[in-house]
Amino acid sequence: MSFVRVNALNSLYVVDLDTMRYADALELQRHVAKERISGKIPEDVLLLVEHPHVVTLGRSTRLVNLVASKEQLEARGIELFDVERGGDVTYHGPGQLVGYPIIDLKRHKQDLHWYLRQVEEALIVALRTFGIEGVRQPGYTGVWVETTSPRIPNPQAPIPEPTPVASRRKLASIGVHARDWVTWHGFALNVTTDLSYFDVMVPCGIADVTMTSIQREATLGAPGATIPETKRLVAEAFARVFRLEPQAHTLD
Repeated sequence: MSFVRVNALNSLYVVDLDTMRYADALELQRHVAKERISGKIPEDVLLLVEHPHVVTLGRSTRLVNLVASKEQLEARGIELFDVERGGDVTYHGPGQLVGYPIIDLKRHKQDLHWYLRQVEEALIVALRTFGIEGVRQPGYTGVWVETTSPRIPNPQAPIPEPTPVASRRKLASIGVHARDWVTWHGFALNVTTDLSYFDVMVPCGIADVTMTSIQREATLGAPGATIPETKRLVAEAFARVFRLEPQAHTLD
């Protein structure tokens, strides 16, 4: 692995890992985080990847939220991992963009709640390109989309006009870990994900949650609902939100 400092004093090294098994990506991000903590890697890093089918269990996972047995997961080709990130159970798989920001918060703000809001903001910024207005859900971490539908008017009401009713669907999940104020783990953004795989769990431990994707939510005719285009937009949004200069890097 080779990272070379560029002229920009504050850079975001963006590394496209293409498709990688979760175990390999986990080992890699732990290694990069260790070298970021030591200073061997001089700038913040964003690893972008797609995973084969995998379910991960965070520190807050209640096993009741994993509704499929290990045998059922294996039958569907889904691996299972316990990890140190925050949050409950979630799924990664083809068509989903997973990002691992390895950020030294000592250079930004030593506040994990602030950091989570910044990760959400970067995804919200990227989603606007697809005509999607991402929103936060009070009390939860992640990015959601909201639509309004007319409420059936009550003929007994004084003014029987339809009233908007908000419904929210979850588009991106976030779970992070930090040591010495350096973060790893990160976000999972559904792009063209087969959402049926979320049926093996209660996603993020939220009862009755509806998962969705960019492909499903994008404005009709909006371009770029692909993993490569989403990678570019997300990298640009992260650099903008964290006030960094994006620099593409590869691993040797």
